[in-house]
Formats: sequence, C-alpha cells, structure tokens
Amino acid sequence: MSAAPRAEGFAARQHVPLALLVVFLLASSPWLGMRKSIPADAGWVDYAHVGLGLAALALSLVYAYACLHGRRWRLYLPWLAGRAGGIVRDLAGLGRGRLPSAEGGGLYAALEGLLLLALLAAGVTGAGWLFVQGTADALAWREVHVLAARCVLGLLVAHVVTVSLHLLDFLRN
Repeated sequence: MSAAPRAEGFAARQHVPLALLVVFLLASSPWLGMRKSIPADAGWVDYAHVGLGLAALALSLVYAYACLHGRRWRLYLPWLAGRAGGIVRDLAGLGRGRLPSAEGGGLYAALEGLLLLALLAAGVTGAGWLFVQGTADALAWREVHVLAARCVLGLLVAHVVTVSLHLLDFLRN
C-alpha cells in the first residue's frame, strides 16, 4: 500500500474527533473567564477549553500533515502552487447558478485548506497566549487567537454548507 492511501485513511479517522473538539472549543468560548491569564477562580469550562485546545492543536498538526504531505498540499492550497484556475472557474460557475465540483482542487478544496490554516492559527495563537499569560503580550496573543477562532467558525460554517450542497447534488444524481 502506498503512503497516499494510508495518509488519506489516517486523515479520515482524525476528521470527526477533531471536528468534535473544534465544536466544543467554539461552543465553550462565550463562557470563558480568561483575559490576561487563567483566573484564580477558573471553572471547569476554562480548564477544559485550555486542555482540549492543546489536544486540538496537537491533533490538528497531525491532521494537517496527513492532509498536506507530499504533493497533496496542491489540492488544498492551490493558489500556492499557482493553480487558482479551478477556484476562479468554480466562482464563475456559482455566478451562473452551478455548484462547484467537489473534486480537483477547486473552491471546495480551497475552503477546506483555509479552514485547516485557520485551525492551525487558532491553535498556535491559543498556545502562545497560554505560554505568555500574565505578561504584557498576553492580551495581544488572545486578540489574535479570538480573530483566528472567528475565522475557524466562519470557514467551518462554509465547510458544512458546501459539504451539504455536495451531498444534496450527489443524492439528486
């Protein structure tokens, strides 16, 4: 068995656990009492967010490797390979009422790649905030972390919508 199918299977097994972690982290964020540092009276939600956030960072790094290793990064990050044509074609098709193809590195794959990058950014900035907590830099790290998490939320919604549209299109055919 070549490395590509093994990596795809490995990434597929990580997808649901990582998605569940991300949903918990996004859902718990409004109840966090953390600003410059973890407060002395922090509750279970604060500690669960920190602990599961670090777990999500580790899992997202492994997931990113499984998704992007070898030449697969060209599928999820086509603009880095100078292949934005599929994205442009899919956007033009949307303007004409056609759903993008789920294959071939077009708009759907680019959204998945952006979601993966935003997830990595949220994890790294969350860990950075944790490691500098209590310092003057903590609020800046937190601000960037919140921005990255909002990008994750927006791209996650777009991902769910595009997967749903793809499944609907698949069922109609």
